[in-house]
Amino acid sequence: NPIQTSASSYGFDITMSIPIVSAADEAQPAPQRDIQHYMRPGLLQLSSLPPLSLYVHIPWCLRKCPYCDFNSHAHQGGEALPEQRYLDALCADLEAALPLVWGRQVHSVFIGGGTPSLFAPASIDRLLADIRARLPLAAGCEVTLEANPGTFEKDRFRAFRAAGVTRLSIGVQSFNDPHLQALGRVHDRAQAIAAVEEAQQAFETFNLDLMYALPGQTLAELDADLRTALALAPPHLSVYHLTIEPNTWFAKHPPTVPPDDEAYAMLDHITEHTAQAGLERYEVSAYARSSHQCQHNTNYWEFGDYLGIGAGAHSKLSFAHRVVRQVRFRDPQRYMDQALAGQALAQDNEVRRGDLPFEFMLNALRLRSGFALQDFVERTGLALTAIEAPLQEAERKGLILRDLGRVKPTPRGFDFLSDLQELFL
Repeated sequence: NPIQTSASSYGFDITMSIPIVSAADEAQPAPQRDIQHYMRPGLLQLSSLPPLSLYVHIPWCLRKCPYCDFNSHAHQGGEALPEQRYLDALCADLEAALPLVWGRQVHSVFIGGGTPSLFAPASIDRLLADIRARLPLAAGCEVTLEANPGTFEKDRFRAFRAAGVTRLSIGVQSFNDPHLQALGRVHDRAQAIAAVEEAQQAFETFNLDLMYALPGQTLAELDADLRTALALAPPHLSVYHLTIEPNTWFAKHPPTVPPDDEAYAMLDHITEHTAQAGLERYEVSAYARSSHQCQHNTNYWEFGDYLGIGAGAHSKLSFAHRVVRQVRFRDPQRYMDQALAGQALAQDNEVRRGDLPFEFMLNALRLRSGFALQDFVERTGLALTAIEAPLQEAERKGLILRDLGRVKPTPRGFDFLSDLQELFL
């Protein structure tokens, strides 16, 4: 489908270029290695290390949405969340990873899930204090927390701000009650609007998540959702095409979604009206006012480094002669057991030299501004000759523009992003 890029298309998480992991792949902990293992000589020559971000995964939700393929687990309402034990495990996980990032400054923190706002503000306060005690955070470090619009979480927003969260990402998805029910969301239209209004008062910047091409959705209904969202004046808006991912409820029971031509019209409508509202489309699915772009996600798209802690979290870390990807255990209980025992890693693999061009392009071409050629050299350790042939092909097809210093997708390249990325496989 040219108007979307599905994670399963290539066997990667499209946002972070992470190989998809099955439960069978994490039967045993990854071998324990010291820093000398990562610093040994190798084929790559990285002249400098990219910016570093921290991702923290909190895996529990009130309910598993039928479209969701993230590592999230429905929380049984009658049971207390194991917040303190999980925080202990996160702290142990971070402690074990410190030698791999020692001395490097962290430019952004993202607490995702799941629904991290299910944790009490005091727990988030403790988490951020534990992070600050162990990692040097850059001045003005962006700290994002994902939250849902239910009243239970809305009442906590100010407390999350006081705990040190600087940016909220609210999973609204729609303002249409029947569509929210079809998506399995636990909030309604009124709660969604109330949550955004609360975020406006508590945070200088926040994100609103919206989805389109929903089951049975018409262009008029999408327009109503978009108008409601824009009337709330979010500094940042993320708009995603509903994708039917493997191993989800929707994959087993496929809903009837709008045909491609209608989905195209919806995307055109979104792009036109967000621009009129002063939101710049700086990434395929991201629209923002000036100075409100998400720093954390931009680091992913620019092939920066990130340390991921928590159940199922992924890391991408660069060293002088190699780029490494790591995966934590997915099951929350097993993750806590393994992390507290000092063995949170289920996988620890060096990225193959031949895979680096595609991994870089998978992310960088999502940005409207594209990427600097020098960044490709510095962040992959490869010469530009590694991508010259596919760049020529992409240029011939009208999918990119380039000069001596920069490559960026054309409007056609943006619309046919999957085709553009595939040239670098």
